[in-house]
Amino acid sequence: MPLPPSSAAEPDDIPLDDEDDGRPACILVFNANDPSGAGGLSGDVLAIASVGGHALAVATGTYVRDSARIFEHFALEEEAVSEQARVVLEDVPVDAIKVGFAGTPANVSAIAEIAADYDGLPLIAYMPDLSWWSEDEIDAYHDAFRELLLPQTTVLIGNHGTLWRWLLPDWEHQRSPSARDIARAASEAGTPYTLVTGIPLPEQFVDNSLASPETVLATVKFELFDATFSGAGDTLAAAFTALIANGSDLGEAVAESLHYLDRSLDGGFRPGMGNVLPDRLFWAQPDEEDEDDESPGDVASPDIAKALEGFVMPPPDTQH
Repeated sequence: MPLPPSSAAEPDDIPLDDEDDGRPACILVFNANDPSGAGGLSGDVLAIASVGGHALAVATGTYVRDSARIFEHFALEEEAVSEQARVVLEDVPVDAIKVGFAGTPANVSAIAEIAADYDGLPLIAYMPDLSWWSEDEIDAYHDAFRELLLPQTTVLIGNHGTLWRWLLPDWEHQRSPSARDIARAASEAGTPYTLVTGIPLPEQFVDNSLASPETVLATVKFELFDATFSGAGDTLAAAFTALIANGSDLGEAVAESLHYLDRSLDGGFRPGMGNVLPDRLFWAQPDEEDEDDESPGDVASPDIAKALEGFVMPPPDTQH
């Protein structure tokens, strides 16, 4: 209800509707700025908006990068990261948390403290490829993430090779670790579910598998695109988190976010001289072959959804 022109009201004086007035689900996102638009906060915002969420973007630092490679990263101080998040958390009801690249172990610690204070929220953590960094920096970051954030993570998302090198560095078997092997390693730190992407298969295919320590809950096979992409992991993790925040169960979120990623990569574009970027707004482009008005919320794979029928997002059971 609008206030009379003569009235001066502080924000706390403005009444809110009990039914949230149709607001979208709000996702608190921790990630670095990416000036190329490949991933980072800009990619998160686009992906989250595309599946019906509102991103509350907390910058942890900034990459110095183009569409081909990362040259450097400048991290913000942990106080700056913490204050950004806490101010918005005091103002906006948040439905889920997505953690991308935090930049430093100190920032990981700051995010873990915030997650502990809001431990009723699902936390989706994405571990990017850090091979551009020095070995000492990678080890320190991985150790902090394992100790402080994995115990509070509901679903861990990452590429097969990245998670293998991080969680199973001493793997000695001749075969590659399975999604269940990786999920078991993550569960030892307290994470109940792991979504492992890019598992190599013969004939230019890859598997993407949601696993728990006990079993592989579902897999979906994709054919590899003939292109090198930047930003695919952030796209998947952001879309998955927004779907969970919007009330999708685990099966629906896996199915729709993987299909959303596949469509984003299929419509990918090369803005510069480097890699191809996902088109997270593919659904807004005219499609001459398909005149149906399909929205991102209607793209679930029925096979995955059926396979995961009955699986729901687990209640928060974090370890601090």
